Amino acid sequence: MASTKVVAPLLALTLLLFAVAAHGCEPNCSGGGPVIPTPTTPSYDRHGHCPIDALKLRVCANVLNGLVGVKIGAGPNECCSLLQGIADLDAAVCLCTAVKANVLGINLNLPVDLSLILNKCSKIYPSGFTC
Repeated sequence: MASTKVVAPLLALTLLLFAVAAHGCEPNCSGGGPVIPTPTTPSYDRHGHCPIDALKLRVCANVLNGLVGVKIGAGPNECCSLLQGIADLDAAVCLCTAVKANVLGINLNLPVDLSLILNKCSKIYPSGFTC
């Protein structure tokens, strides 16, 4: 009989310790209110990138027709359809890459001519962007 009187409280104490260890002091911890995780800001490339093959941007040379006296490639709709769906910064990077590789076949006055192409395609030349 004596052994059951010792085992019962010991078993109850063990169960109590396991319960405390499993649940800790939640939700009544003495460290203040509940901890709210701060959302992380999404990381992105602040320099932009070009998801378009630079050779395909040859069609963008004709957007400048009449402005710099050039008629090369297809019409402006083909150029704008290439730039459609990408961010303004990425579009500027694509055109800059095409100009540096001389894909357009003309010498451009940067950034004025880049902004003309971007404006024609309803894009905005990013402030602070340098080609």
